[in-house]
Amino acid sequence: MVVCGDDGLAHRLTAELRGVYGEQVTLVVPPNERTARPPVVGRARLASAALLDRVVNAAVGRGGNGSGSGSGSAATVTSTGSGGNGGDAARVLEAVEITEAVLAEAGVERATALALVFDDDETNIRAALTARRLNPRLRLVLRLYNRRLGQHIEELLDQAAALAAGDGEGGSEASTTVLSDADTAAPALAATAVAGTSKVVQTEGLLLRAVERPAAGTGLSTLALLSPTGADAEGGGEQEPRLLPDDDEVRQAAGRPAVVLEQVSSAGGGELPVPGRSGVPPLASLFSRRLRWSLAGMVACVVALAVALWVATPGIHPLRAFYYTLLDLFAIDNPAIGEPLSRQILQLLSGLVGLLLLPVLLAAVLEALGTFRTASALRKPPRGLGGHVVLLGLGKIGTRVLTRLRELNIPVVCVESDPEARGLATARRLRVPVVLGDVTQEGVLESAKIHRAYALLAVTSADTTNLEAVLYARSVRPDLRVVLRLYDDDFATAVYRTLRAAYPHALTRSRSVTHLAAPAFAGAMLGRQVLGAIAVERRVLLFAAVDVAGHPQLEGRTVRDAFRAGSWRALALEGRTDTAPDHVLEKGDRVVVAATRTGLAELR
Repeated sequence: MVVCGDDGLAHRLTAELRGVYGEQVTLVVPPNERTARPPVVGRARLASAALLDRVVNAAVGRGGNGSGSGSGSAATVTSTGSGGNGGDAARVLEAVEITEAVLAEAGVERATALALVFDDDETNIRAALTARRLNPRLRLVLRLYNRRLGQHIEELLDQAAALAAGDGEGGSEASTTVLSDADTAAPALAATAVAGTSKVVQTEGLLLRAVERPAAGTGLSTLALLSPTGADAEGGGEQEPRLLPDDDEVRQAAGRPAVVLEQVSSAGGGELPVPGRSGVPPLASLFSRRLRWSLAGMVACVVALAVALWVATPGIHPLRAFYYTLLDLFAIDNPAIGEPLSRQILQLLSGLVGLLLLPVLLAAVLEALGTFRTASALRKPPRGLGGHVVLLGLGKIGTRVLTRLRELNIPVVCVESDPEARGLATARRLRVPVVLGDVTQEGVLESAKIHRAYALLAVTSADTTNLEAVLYARSVRPDLRVVLRLYDDDFATAVYRTLRAAYPHALTRSRSVTHLAAPAFAGAMLGRQVLGAIAVERRVLLFAAVDVAGHPQLEGRTVRDAFRAGSWRALALEGRTDTAPDHVLEKGDRVVVAATRTGLAELR
């Protein structure tokens, strides 16, 4: 397998393929990536940890056994062996850009799968078109942020593979999968920030929801048992969470916090509706609260004057009394000469109310025009706002997290330092308040109402910025729930333990986007449809759709029996919400399974 990338996702994906699935991987990175520190993945849990370390070290130029340059490819090749076995070597290529010569040097013509995980969509598309021409049978996995473009690219590359297959070159094994690390990680980040919010994995015809509850009953609906010390045992507990426990473990752990499958119901197709997408702002947003009360007071005065005129003038019809009041109100010439004194007094009062009504009406017109004029502008946090989530960063990850939070109807205030950030358009469309400013500067978090916020979700690309913002927010609100996006696992663990010790009564979470996204990319390279991932403390539980045919662990078994503790569990048939536990899985069925990384590798 070949992995091409320029950031941490490429390194973590390589480690995933090597350490969990035992695949032979060639990693292609830019020259400056040799000096970057890759993420440390699964140090204690992977049986091949020593080999994995050598692979990662080779990717960054530490401990390589040799190097050479490919002929005509402008690439430097580094290989590392394992235990003297030259056949079990990991190759690392350095290349400024991904050209046809570089792909040929990486062995794309003989590879099973190619992952293009550069941060730039254009680079990935260009390399994918070249790779499809070199090897029509290649399984392609692309990292693209643009969803619509990704759908067109999938169709184009699959059509090219099909045409090549028709020409006798094979291609039936070829497939193209477009993924986004932002889309994969956003649900887990959003769910982590909001206590009690379901963790959701959406499939074709199914909506899987998981919540944290005390373990009880049978293990069929229990996805994981959390650390015994509770939900805060992330990274620092003496005992790790138990994924996919059996019935005996669940019964013995009664009352222990667990991640439980709440329901499997129809998703209804399509994405969940997002509040505030309408192009016309709601009527209540056109006028301020003070102006609405002023208009209501004026209406009450008009009604009171009309009633008083009806009572004071015998024989007058109520509608005529209301009509006379409006004439007086708008100063239309109809003086009450020769009328009773009460009628004359009411006319003077109506004229006075009319004078008061004029500036109110003018203010309403100006405010409505101003609202329509600024409908495309960024909103400011309203006064009295509380119980919201403060989201730091509106880059690729922050934009997807913002969309997910609004799908869950969670009030959000965003903080962004770049006035040209890509997520500002999304915030404007969703009418989400945004504070423009450097979060490390005094007063910015206060403008986002951090002292009344429910949680702080720091997802900028800089670890130090996220940490500084969290520390400052905790100085304002010691009990604030915080979620940090941190790249380095060791740094994340140290930060978590320190914050938990300093603020034992506040919830702290640290998440890595590459840690959440890499399993989905690895599954796609292996031909698995990974539907989503749920973070269980600092481990990940994967949801995948698997064809029953050819799997002795699944075929001929019931849904209840298609299970291996700590590895995988069959949940339901894809597209069906009424799957019984006693349903026998047959050839042709496609089942949704929850699996660990190693469990998904075993199912392969």
